[in-house]
Amino acid sequence: MRALVGIGEASYSTIAPTIISDLFVKDLRSKMLALFYFAIPVGSGLGYIVGSETAHFGGSWHWGLRVTPILGAIAVLLILFVMVDPERGQAEGHTELHHTDYATDIKDLVNNRSFMWSTFGFTCVAFVAGALSWWGPIFILNGMQLQPGKENMKLADVSLTFGIITMLSGVVGVPLGATLAQKLRVNYPRADPLICAVGLLISAPLLFAASITVTSNAILCYTLIFLGEVALNLNWSIVADILLYVVVPTRRSTAEAFQILLSHALGDAGSPYLIGLVSTRLYQADRSSHFPT
Repeated sequence: MRALVGIGEASYSTIAPTIISDLFVKDLRSKMLALFYFAIPVGSGLGYIVGSETAHFGGSWHWGLRVTPILGAIAVLLILFVMVDPERGQAEGHTELHHTDYATDIKDLVNNRSFMWSTFGFTCVAFVAGALSWWGPIFILNGMQLQPGKENMKLADVSLTFGIITMLSGVVGVPLGATLAQKLRVNYPRADPLICAVGLLISAPLLFAASITVTSNAILCYTLIFLGEVALNLNWSIVADILLYVVVPTRRSTAEAFQILLSHALGDAGSPYLIGLVSTRLYQADRSSHFPT
């Protein structure tokens, strides 16, 4: 079932941004991409909220999954009856473009330095986002249970708050990144990648500080997580915009697929496991130092 969901996610993530690029250009395209990618962190946050609350009211975790097919059915109806499919390059006036074979597309993309570097950078975003979404609520719960009076705190309570923070960080971060890019690129043509880089550099110390304060100050910890996620979310629409203006229209779907595959394979697909493995090794090393055999 998860694999089937993944096919749907990969399909729309590959095709939807290219359809947006065929409908809009320049700043209007950036705004539409921001609106589209706004849905990712907001939807993730709503997932924590809807999943945890539905499971709570239903008395079983099964209800957290039973509600999602309803939302999926709505998405299918919207795709069938609302979405249009323009010609490739329509908004840019390139209506006589011809497709090339897959091998030629991949060769061109690999030699496109702007595309490759932005893809590697976005892989870092996916790595952090995947690990944070997987381990964030559990880590916060374990830390807060060390605070006096919070020993009986439940994961559902933390997931609800974490979901709200994730959703709000998307509401702020995605449009903020797009707005900064539109304003700054007028005088600084290379503003897009610099905003992405600064966002990653800012998020690292903020999220680290959140991990330190979780055992002493819940409000400060949540605030730091919110700010760190806002900095991460600056990347979403900008990276998509970079891809669309450095890749020709007929190769954009292939470029999206390549970027998604690489960022997930090297990013969020393995980051939860890797973080868990490192955490286990550190825990074992700490216990060995305190309780030698």
